[in-house]
Amino acid sequence: MKHPKKKHAVRTLGIIGGLGSLAGGDLFLKLLKSEPVLADQGHYHLLFEQHPFNDLSVPLASDASMTSRKLYVFQVCQGFADSGADAVLIPCFASHTFVEELKAELPIPIIDMMAALRQHVARVAQPGTRLGILASDYVRACGLFERHFAADFELVYPSAASQAALMQAVCGPAGIKAGHLEGVAVELLHQACLDLASQGATLLLPGLTELSLVVPGLQRRGVACIDANQVYADYASASDSAGVDTRFKLGIVGGVGPAATVDFMGKVVRNTPAGRDQDHIKMVVEQNPQIPDRTANLLYQQTDPTLALYATCKRLACEGANAIAIPCNTAHAYVETLQAHVQVPIVNMLSETIAFIKRTYGADRQVGLLATSGTLQSHVYHRAAARAGLSLLVPDAAAQALVMRAIYGEQGVKAGHTQGQCKDDLLAAAAHLVEKGASVLILGCTELPLILPQADDFQVGSARVALVDPTNVLAQRCVQLALAQGSDYQR
Repeated sequence: MKHPKKKHAVRTLGIIGGLGSLAGGDLFLKLLKSEPVLADQGHYHLLFEQHPFNDLSVPLASDASMTSRKLYVFQVCQGFADSGADAVLIPCFASHTFVEELKAELPIPIIDMMAALRQHVARVAQPGTRLGILASDYVRACGLFERHFAADFELVYPSAASQAALMQAVCGPAGIKAGHLEGVAVELLHQACLDLASQGATLLLPGLTELSLVVPGLQRRGVACIDANQVYADYASASDSAGVDTRFKLGIVGGVGPAATVDFMGKVVRNTPAGRDQDHIKMVVEQNPQIPDRTANLLYQQTDPTLALYATCKRLACEGANAIAIPCNTAHAYVETLQAHVQVPIVNMLSETIAFIKRTYGADRQVGLLATSGTLQSHVYHRAAARAGLSLLVPDAAAQALVMRAIYGEQGVKAGHTQGQCKDDLLAAAAHLVEKGASVLILGCTELPLILPQADDFQVGSARVALVDPTNVLAQRCVQLALAQGSDYQR
């Protein structure tokens, strides 16, 4: 869901506190006290979500499962997005091991804690400095710090005994997570710090956010340990920039008709340059066959489909669609009205089809239109053709009756048939347009390409004509939009 830019200067940040109440509260306090926030308190709105994570007591062992943590973090981030927050802070190193997965699925930026640490370390330490890492067994096993620091710095970790003491100091019953900020927990932690110093580490990086609660005490003992929460707070408040996943997502108004929707999705897949599953375009589809019949409304003033089409488009917009495709020619009689009330662009299949014909076959070819009577009566194709300097030929009443039977008849394509009477009817109507001079035929109902596929050279009677499939043209245009935005499969 994309929220419009705020007209006022408020920046709303969401903080997930349920992954550790003390560490989350510490980050919240440090955000409140950060210099940019204190200097302009009216600019910041902080949302603190303290809903506890149920599996918080599960040890962060090297083989710990992150599934429930991932789902929890995703749900809280989505809640912040729905509330209109501009970005989310996650004070949890274990969660930053899967932050790229979150970024790929969320419509709200996540401020990267590791990026904050990396920026800070680059300012205070020379390349090649030996860094000591105080992280959980899980974070250590995942190589989180290696991914962000190993290229420029040397990393060392506590010995096995000191690592066990570190985990006891933070996660044990008398540990820092349990609120013990002095005594045995701090002594155990100090021993781990001395271990790292003995290995030549001159700067220590916490990989457990709870350590920020006791860093001042360690620093008074002469330990050069970074306060990760302070660094994170300063990073979040100092800049309005935070990356959000920019991969293209196509919204599809489906069910108009159902088989045509599936056919269109297949054409998007076939037209996408991809070498693996992950190279394909994200699509969100609402398959809504209950949208009232467009032709019945245009011809006989039956139920107006405008509201149902609009509601479907709005839901697709809320799902983060960057563009909306409606694989139904007749529905385009309503697109101009819909677009005035939907911020996400609706790709106009009819305009794209006419532009394709002019570009591919030239402006001097006679173009015939095979479409529903509703599409013909709405003149939506005629207006698109007129803007491009083309004119259209349409069937006479008898031939149009054949087209309608091919679509809506008992043996028609909407009833699941693609051979037999429906194909014979469509070929007869096509031959009629060819006799009138058409050398290019638009298959102007999205079910018609299920009967006759797109072709540059197709035999109709004694003539060879081009058959143009608007759904394929629409699919190609949607792929172009995805490529232009810089989708993941381009990286």
